[in-house]
Amino acid sequence: MSQQSDFRDVQRMAAENCSIAGSLEALGDTWSILVLRELFFGVRRFNEMQTDLGISRSVLTDRLNRLVDLGVVRTVPYQEPGERVRNEYRLTRKGVGLLPVMIALREWGDQHLVEGEPPVTLNDRDTGEEIRLEMRTPSGKLVQPNEMVPRANPRARRSRPAQATHATQATQATSA
Repeated sequence: MSQQSDFRDVQRMAAENCSIAGSLEALGDTWSILVLRELFFGVRRFNEMQTDLGISRSVLTDRLNRLVDLGVVRTVPYQEPGERVRNEYRLTRKGVGLLPVMIALREWGDQHLVEGEPPVTLNDRDTGEEIRLEMRTPSGKLVQPNEMVPRANPRARRSRPAQATHATQATQATSA
């Protein structure tokens, strides 16, 4: 198969079932990404996220519910002495899988949007060395962007992210 026809196959499949578009659709918007950033930085409680982000309660509630529905965040009950039971929010394995995406966004922003030194660095806990993202093959070979080739996967299936929200699920539960 020629490189040109393979590229056309990739374009056709991408238009029908693009993983990037599906991921963006599933995550939603900037607020969802910023909520994920807070979770990756260790913020787990609603009020702390709301304060750190300067986000309204209703928007934060909506974004957290969406991330829970997607299975990237789970709730864990906790209770301070004398207080009512509340939920902490924690990343699931599926959520931790978004870490390279978050690092890539941070690195791109640091390189192309920030003047001077970046506002935050990510460092190895033991060595203190700065962490960076690299593209490697399973055998460990470092791959540069001009060395990558998109190939259509004939075994790929069309899939769409779950769109249900807590509100939708509650409505369905009460009407059943």
